[in-house]
Amino acid sequence: MNPKDTEKRRKAVALRYDVAQDTAPRVVAKGAGLIAERILELAREHNIHVHEDPGLVGLLAKLNLDTPIPESLYRAVAEVLAFVYRLDRRLEQTRR
Repeated sequence: MNPKDTEKRRKAVALRYDVAQDTAPRVVAKGAGLIAERILELAREHNIHVHEDPGLVGLLAKLNLDTPIPESLYRAVAEVLAFVYRLDRRLEQTRR
């Protein structure tokens, strides 16, 4: 496969953050192509919000699995998490 084809394939990264256990969100799954599609499929099946940001995914995909995100990415990930929490709250309010 041509390396440029690999670069064009869709990528996905899944993060997990447990306030009681983790000091920072950590990478729990990552992949490109079919693996990325499966990560996205599982997220949607479990009603986990999917945020698309190719630049951030590219940076997170370089991390090893089960690795906490580096401090340099705290702000970007915090903005995504804040957005997701706001979305979740709005969805809960509309369901009431």
